[in-house]
Amino acid sequence: MQPVIVQNLSKIYHSKQRQGLFKSSRREVHALKNVSLEIREGEIFGLLGPNGAGKTTLIKCLTTLLLPTSGRAWINGYELTKEDDAIRATVGCMLMGERGLYWKLTGRENLVFFGALYHLPPAERKRRANEIIERLNLGEIADRTVETYSSGQKMKLAFGKALINDAPLLILDEPTNTLDVPSARELRAMVRELNQEGKTVIYTTHIMAEAETLCDRVAIIDKGRVIASGTVAELKESLGQETVIRLEGVIPQQASEAVRELSGVSQLAVTAVNGHNLLTIVTPNQQHLLPQLIHTLTTHGAILRNITPQEVTLEDVFIAHTGRTLAEDTRE
Repeated sequence: MQPVIVQNLSKIYHSKQRQGLFKSSRREVHALKNVSLEIREGEIFGLLGPNGAGKTTLIKCLTTLLLPTSGRAWINGYELTKEDDAIRATVGCMLMGERGLYWKLTGRENLVFFGALYHLPPAERKRRANEIIERLNLGEIADRTVETYSSGQKMKLAFGKALINDAPLLILDEPTNTLDVPSARELRAMVRELNQEGKTVIYTTHIMAEAETLCDRVAIIDKGRVIASGTVAELKESLGQETVIRLEGVIPQQASEAVRELSGVSQLAVTAVNGHNLLTIVTPNQQHLLPQLIHTLTTHGAILRNITPQEVTLEDVFIAHTGRTLAEDTRE
């Protein structure tokens, strides 16, 4: 059985847009545009894309929190909008991070409460809460109110809440957001352990390194569409003979625009990094293009600090398709 099958799923939001003091007009935001996916049993499937790409909207539809405008989906064999209670019972979700917790309750009380919402018997919900507290090393803080937790501790408890019903499908929306590096590394290790124990995981992120190191397959989403999907190796190989050059320094806009016009530049993206600009260039002929790049940039006033030919990454695949980096916010 495939845990998730999505066919042409779309979601349109309608909002009012003010025009002057007394007039307003209706505005349509197409958050999802005919998304189709198949997620296999026992894999970690990544949804990779910038903020505003539609990742959260998609998983809110799959977890019955939002009604899709059109399309169909099956989660663990149950059809969306027709068997929503059964879907909720077989999915564990971490969708809002610490905002999904009750701060006046203790960590243990939160876990027991959410176990009750899943209709676990009293003894079972207490047993599951104790198991999760032990697994996540929350013993020292489990009986303190959540309002006294650090941000990282709240995120860890929110992750534990997603495990309370021991569901076969685990959906995690940006679970390492706000975590420090050691805590994020620890959470990813737990995700791997749960996957090895047989759970299917959907993992949304805008962090390229997370998708590359954690996921079996990845769908890259941009502006509500799936623009590419496959294993990490397949996505990188999809660029064919394309290679990547990164140049860092003080690079005026006219210099980057001049580079964009060079023959051999397939795509170019500009990012601000540590007070400098970073140019990421996708090209089929790195050796031929590099001297032209340096000459063009310097004659247009650029001061280069670092030039690095690199292997293709998932972010380069995204740049090749969109001409933008994953760091750009595309929310409308």
